[in-house]
Amino acid sequence: MRSINGDLAIDNNAAERAIKPFAIGRKNWIFFGSDHGGQTFATLASFTATCEQLKINPWLWLRDTLTRLPVTPADQLNTLLPTATN
Repeated sequence: MRSINGDLAIDNNAAERAIKPFAIGRKNWIFFGSDHGGQTFATLASFTATCEQLKINPWLWLRDTLTRLPVTPADQLNTLLPTATN
C-alpha cells in the first residue's frame, strides 16, 4: 500500500513476507557445519530473495549469466546483474 504522496509504503508487509522463511527455518539452520557454510547460505538466500523480488527465476538467470560471463567485457559486467535484466 502507498502513502498519500505515493513514495513510501504505510505498512511493512513486504519486509515481513521477505523474512518469514528465515523465521520459520531458524531452528533448522542453527548448525551449518562451519562459519563458511553460514556465509554461503546467507549469500544464496540474498541472491534468491533479490531474484524473487525482481520476478526473475534465479536458476535460469544464474545459468544465463555464467554462460555469458566469459565473453562479457569487464566494462559491461554491470549488464549481467539481476537488476539490469528487469
